[in-house]
Amino acid sequence: MKKESFLRGLRDGIPIGLGYFAVSFTFGMKAVSGGLTIAQAALISLTNLTSAGQFAGVDIIIAGGSYWEMALTELIINLRYCLMSFSISQKLVKNTGIGHRMGVAFGITDEIFGVSAGQSGRIHPFYSYGCMCVAIPGWTLGTIAGGISGNLLPDFMISALGIAIYGMFLAVIIPPARKERPVLFVVIGSMAVSWLFSVVPVLQKVSSGFVIIITTLLAAGIAALVSPVSDVETGKEA
Repeated sequence: MKKESFLRGLRDGIPIGLGYFAVSFTFGMKAVSGGLTIAQAALISLTNLTSAGQFAGVDIIIAGGSYWEMALTELIINLRYCLMSFSISQKLVKNTGIGHRMGVAFGITDEIFGVSAGQSGRIHPFYSYGCMCVAIPGWTLGTIAGGISGNLLPDFMISALGIAIYGMFLAVIIPPARKERPVLFVVIGSMAVSWLFSVVPVLQKVSSGFVIIITTLLAAGIAALVSPVSDVETGKEA
């Protein structure tokens, strides 16, 4: 059971690991160009495994932000992983111990959650471990490769590769924004609030970390009030 689940996780994790290598390559370049060492950037990727959280965190580090700013930013950006962990915990095989549950929760990402939730029936913790054994090295090695390349590649190529992460974010938000109008409003609203912070003199003094926090809370809060998700949409009976 353990071996079979682990091997299936390895197989399903291969495309995730390859995708992570490409995206974390950009993170490695950004972190090293911002003053971090390659070892520091690799340690961040090895212990965090969160794309948006890591990019936001490095921005705060480079800007000299406070620990409180860092903590609040990461809490808000990565809060979805708590919800994903709650969901997956209900799908694990019965009698899974707290140690295994914590191990599975550590490796939860959007993609690993997606393949895990898509499995029929209950899943064994070793399935998640199999996915993690490919995803974590892919993310970490990509960071190392990006950090090394940042010291070798010409500036124009570094600038070109630097937009890769934004391409990933666009790939994430465009499909649901085309199908769901509330999602589109959240995206446009977030862009509008972020733009205001960049052009209004008083707001320009707000640090990048708190801009992320304020923008997220405003956009998500207004959307929740204007377009709440009904019980029917969530699959619950009224």
